[in-house]
Amino acid sequence: MAKKKKTEEKVEIVESEPRYQPITETIETNYMPYVVSVMVSRAIPEIDGFKPAHRKLLYTMYKMGLMTGPKRKSANIVGETMKLNPHGDASIYETMVRLTRGNESLLHPFIDSKGSFGKQYSRDMAYAASRYTEAKLDPFCAEIFTGIDKNAVDMVDNYDSTMKEPKLLPTSFPNVLVSANLGIAVGLASSICSFNLTEICDATIAILKNPRTDTDRLMEIVKAPDFPGGGYVVYESDQIRKVYETGKGSIKLRAKYSYDPKANCIEILEIPYSTSIEAIIKEIADLFKAGKLKEITDFRDEIDLSGFKLAIDLKRGTDPEALMQKLFKFTPLEDSFACNFNVLINSVPRQMGIKEILVEWIKFRTQCLTREFNFELDKKNHRLRMLVGLSKILLDIDKAIKIVKETERDEDVVPNLMTGFGLDKEQAEFVADIKLRHLNREYIMNRLTDIEKLQEEIAGIKAILEDEIKMKAFIIKQLNEIKKKYGKPRKTQIIQSSDIVEFTKEDMIEDYTCTIFFTKEGYFKKITQQSLRGNSEQKLKEGDELLCSLEVRNKDEILFFTNKAQVYFARISDFELSKASELGTFVATKLKFDEDEKPIFMRVNPEYKDDQNLIFFFENGKAVRVPMSAYATQGSRKKLKKAFSDASPIVSIVYEESDDHILILNSDSKAILIRPSLIPIKTTRTSQGTTIFAMNLKKNQVITEVLVDYSERFPDAMSRYRKIKIPATGVLISDLDVTTKQVKIEEKRRGRK
Repeated sequence: MAKKKKTEEKVEIVESEPRYQPITETIETNYMPYVVSVMVSRAIPEIDGFKPAHRKLLYTMYKMGLMTGPKRKSANIVGETMKLNPHGDASIYETMVRLTRGNESLLHPFIDSKGSFGKQYSRDMAYAASRYTEAKLDPFCAEIFTGIDKNAVDMVDNYDSTMKEPKLLPTSFPNVLVSANLGIAVGLASSICSFNLTEICDATIAILKNPRTDTDRLMEIVKAPDFPGGGYVVYESDQIRKVYETGKGSIKLRAKYSYDPKANCIEILEIPYSTSIEAIIKEIADLFKAGKLKEITDFRDEIDLSGFKLAIDLKRGTDPEALMQKLFKFTPLEDSFACNFNVLINSVPRQMGIKEILVEWIKFRTQCLTREFNFELDKKNHRLRMLVGLSKILLDIDKAIKIVKETERDEDVVPNLMTGFGLDKEQAEFVADIKLRHLNREYIMNRLTDIEKLQEEIAGIKAILEDEIKMKAFIIKQLNEIKKKYGKPRKTQIIQSSDIVEFTKEDMIEDYTCTIFFTKEGYFKKITQQSLRGNSEQKLKEGDELLCSLEVRNKDEILFFTNKAQVYFARISDFELSKASELGTFVATKLKFDEDEKPIFMRVNPEYKDDQNLIFFFENGKAVRVPMSAYATQGSRKKLKKAFSDASPIVSIVYEESDDHILILNSDSKAILIRPSLIPIKTTRTSQGTTIFAMNLKKNQVITEVLVDYSERFPDAMSRYRKIKIPATGVLISDLDVTTKQVKIEEKRRGRK
């Protein structure tokens, strides 16, 4: 057999140049449609106060006939809603939960519910599955569907073009400000707090009557936001004004509580809308574990069928008011609601204040009513035309009967009536369809009476459509009726910010008397009086010595001056309790000193006054007095640089308590005794001062020591070293003083052994 030759086909690969897409094109074609979809079709509410998910659910329930009749299973409602909302049953049911009366998220719930729907104030209190709960529309929904069947709003196709759904709901009141709403889009968020229905209706009426109504007037009418959870609004006029004018700001909220003296227990009855009971309990537990709530013995969740309750048991003698101020400061029992009034107007997001929103709603409501009245006008005009045609046969009923009777073919009845009475086709059809029993004078006369009534109604509708003032009056009438029918007293009460006692972190600090010890090597001890009674002998590091010991309060402030010309601010409470048998806290580590930085001076509870001075002595023989007021700082500052001059090493810092003499020694064994008042005062911290020792210091000679308590070592100092002016010449230290010093050193050495 002949072998077949295989031919190899060569495939030529053509390398094409890669296509680079500009980032602007990528954003425009891929990202922007998504952004717009999230804003317009999901997250941001429109002027009717609803997001698309809310609107689809409520309209589905309306078409299911749930305005009346018994409740239906939630699962059934969710299933029907999926014909309009393709995002799945879970998200639909979550939307439904928030709109129910049982969840308590809204001042005026839209859904009357039965079963467990969770609670807005608890993130862990889960709602039951949709197969276990039932719902129907609340009667309040009549005000959001008014006119929807009269062409009040545009109807658009659903996602698969099999049904129609409303683009907006024709709400007859400004629901956008009555129902709280939160939404996060891409690069944009909306956070609208709820307001009292009566107050919002009154504000809308005020703007309808006077378009120039200003913010001051609105603040008188709309007192503050009103939340379904109750509690208190802390009224801060500037913040309220900012929210009302710009739609952006923060509203401070507080919990409502009562004290039961018999049980010695605080009962939290209402909490801020922006928090949950779990968040509050967690914060209280953390403070309790940290030992910052020693006034509390127990706290627990006591939510039951009667409503919200968080119980806090107190220790005997605890001031409940003081404890609550502390809890307000450090737990979400006082919280803030961040307002950001972003609303879609004609599919464009706009941040608006209350007046702007109400003005836009008035425009929207006017458009809805105009369409509704035109729909009614068309129907009534059509009805009027039919009755006018009917009235013509009144002139000769027998003739009409004769025409119908003598007409041989059915299709000729209408044309013959048109010819016989001068009717148009629709009128003739209407007359021809009248039942035989109605072809009597009484029936026709009654219909003629309807003509007069219809003419009056048509005239009334035309008058409203043609007169803006009458249209506004109609809206005002509706608002007054809604206010009267559904208005409720405020749930969230108002307290003035000026009536609130501010609680600071300092109030959290337990205050008691203690003794502090500070050593030359920079060790610090804080010992209670009780512990000190048991052992007064202090353990020190080898070679260290005690610089001072003071009886202080735990809340006292303390300053540490260092060899790097810096000051560290602290409180006694910042240091942990110690014992006499311990070395104590190393200050440099505790306060995070810089490398090679050491404390050289400590001052407790300083008074930052001009008549309180610190005296700085430098190795080069210079000194300066600086007022304590130079070290006063704002806020909670922990460190102050350039606390004094660093031109020469610091020898000593002395707090000027009086004008008692100070003894200064140098490396050449010379001394002078002067009053502090001789040293000049400089208000600048970094001033080096003036030369106070005219000792003709030679090279390598420096000031070595400054003594305030010098009488033991230098008993003759007043007579030998005292100077009355500076600069002064140093006096050589006498042999007696040197001997006294050596004896003291030896006694101290023996005492340690």
